[in-house]
Amino acid sequence: MDLKNKTIIITGASSGIGKACAHEFARLGANLVLGARQYVTLCEITRQIENEYGTKAVAVQCDVSKEEDCKHLIQQALLTFKGIDILINNAGISMRALFKDLDLVVIRNLMDVNFWGTVYCTKHALPGLLESKGSVVAISSIAGYRGLPGRTGYSASKFAVNGFMEALRVENLKTGLHVMVAAPGFTASNIRNTALAKDGSQQGESSMDEGKMMTAEEVAAVIADGIIRRKRTLIMTGQGKLAVLMNKILPAWVDKKVYGLFTKEKDPLIK
Repeated sequence: MDLKNKTIIITGASSGIGKACAHEFARLGANLVLGARQYVTLCEITRQIENEYGTKAVAVQCDVSKEEDCKHLIQQALLTFKGIDILINNAGISMRALFKDLDLVVIRNLMDVNFWGTVYCTKHALPGLLESKGSVVAISSIAGYRGLPGRTGYSASKFAVNGFMEALRVENLKTGLHVMVAAPGFTASNIRNTALAKDGSQQGESSMDEGKMMTAEEVAAVIADGIIRRKRTLIMTGQGKLAVLMNKILPAWVDKKVYGLFTKEKDPLIK
């Protein structure tokens, strides 16, 4: 697939992987519809993209936990570009707290954004994507294949996304729709800084060494290549591939390895 002049919708496009994807797809000649809650930031990104790459970019204020916002985002894409070629369900939030200490509103918030945001946007974009035989992408996580301590809500939401996308793929085996799940592994972005603590407040500081992680720009390049090649699944790191494989073969062994890894966090939740 050549991405030049394709219409691509990206949620959560104001920072991190979403912003990096916007720049990567614009570099490849695509027209963009960018959705996020931070409208002023989105407008700055669209101006920068249009000036730097000469492609067209539209900013739409969108809270993906609200179905009407998702519907409006898709409608704006159709009004501006008369069609949809690719939907990137990127918007997401994380958390960090042990389940025993957790206010359940945190899990509800994560499901609303990470799972329902993906469902809402995909539902309203699906007719256009079927018409174009385009691509629907979900940015998942290794936490969608392997439950992680202190991330019960995040893991649950990403497992739900993976199951939803897998079922959608099978339903559309004969329609020409491309369905891809991308699992970046640990990525240096602000998702950990904005992760929800046990009471629903933002933790404000990453608990991990981000210098050893993939950059958002590296992730965006892999996602673009996966779409061009119409890949099924992208598990982007060696650590992630090993975790997914070994979780199928020796899950109890992986339990111990994951436990040990998360005892090395800053201010660890488990010791």
